[in-house]
Amino acid sequence: MYDVLIVGGGVIGLSLAWDLARHGQSVGVIDRGQPGREASWAGAGILPAVNRATAIHPYDQLGGLSSELHPEWAGELKSITGIDTGYRCCGGLYLARTPGEAAALAAWADDQAGQGVNVQKVVREELADIEPGLRGSSDSVSGTQYSVLSTKYSALPKKGTGVFSLGPHVAVYLPDEAQLRNPRHLQALIAACSLTGVQISANVAAADIAIAGNEIREIATATGPLRARRYCFTAGAWTGQLLARLGVPVAILPLRGQMVMFCCPEGAAPIRHIINEGSRYIVPRDDGRVLGGSTEEEVGFDKRTTEDAIADLAAFARTLVPALADAPIERSWAGLRPASFDGLPYLGPLPGLSNAYIAAGHFRSGLFLSPATAVVMSQLLRGEPGQIDFAPFRVGR
Repeated sequence: MYDVLIVGGGVIGLSLAWDLARHGQSVGVIDRGQPGREASWAGAGILPAVNRATAIHPYDQLGGLSSELHPEWAGELKSITGIDTGYRCCGGLYLARTPGEAAALAAWADDQAGQGVNVQKVVREELADIEPGLRGSSDSVSGTQYSVLSTKYSALPKKGTGVFSLGPHVAVYLPDEAQLRNPRHLQALIAACSLTGVQISANVAAADIAIAGNEIREIATATGPLRARRYCFTAGAWTGQLLARLGVPVAILPLRGQMVMFCCPEGAAPIRHIINEGSRYIVPRDDGRVLGGSTEEEVGFDKRTTEDAIADLAAFARTLVPALADAPIERSWAGLRPASFDGLPYLGPLPGLSNAYIAAGHFRSGLFLSPATAVVMSQLLRGEPGQIDFAPFRVGR
């Protein structure tokens, strides 16, 4: 009999298990496959900059709390497990090529600056000084006149003054954007969970869920029934299928994201910063590898890569970063991001069940939001006052 049984061993489930165990809870985690090998492993580990002090919506509060927790968790995980998760504040550049993209980027940058995030605009001549790897780019990034202002945006006028309409094309620099190496972070979480007494079971699927009154009584598996005082479902894109057995409709859709990884010669990445353009990005690692991603495809539970998508991602990266032209593609892969219908995750109690909870549907932000999700869900499961309002994340919203 566990205090909490977590169904799903991705970054959300593992983070929650670690936080619960650190607060004296007995915790079990089961995963239908290998823990930490689905969407959590497949992403690029981008950590946006969010200012918790100015966050109003609970989703932004989660982001702000995560921004504070990530460096703390990285240090603690390295201290107790010896695993360097690859956390580093490398900064991120956001690019726009068309007037429409520039308008959207300007509005987003305006909003970020209004929340106290350090946002800088970059003129074309300064772009290559910030990121030399973009020098010689064959597309509009180097050829278009970026009519923008270079300054710390916190000193500019407030939202609505039209500051970001200085020109048709925009480049924005966020020096506080950071990154993690997903596989290492997950390895560290698994090790930390084991060190704190969490029992992690791989290749154990929930075959059936037995209900007695308004409680889950046990979860049947191929290795026998598992019982706990409370249950939390954190199975990512597969959570909806699990909860359908309970008659609880949860609109979580798997969206495939394909990725490509270059291996640069001499272990030196040709860029220093994360490069973002719309939903695509290029992320440099310290060992010379460079990630390019990502697609968003509604193809069900199909994790296969496609030649066209990988070729498109490679061309995107090589167009922006000419030094990647001769860098071989070391590997490519795909993951299934758990997307909700409105972009918000499902967090909190499951309706009609007094001992069942959910934490799923984070889409592309699972790794980023994982520490804050773990903290607030751990508080809820332990009966403590929470730090956020769960209403926007409730099932049936």
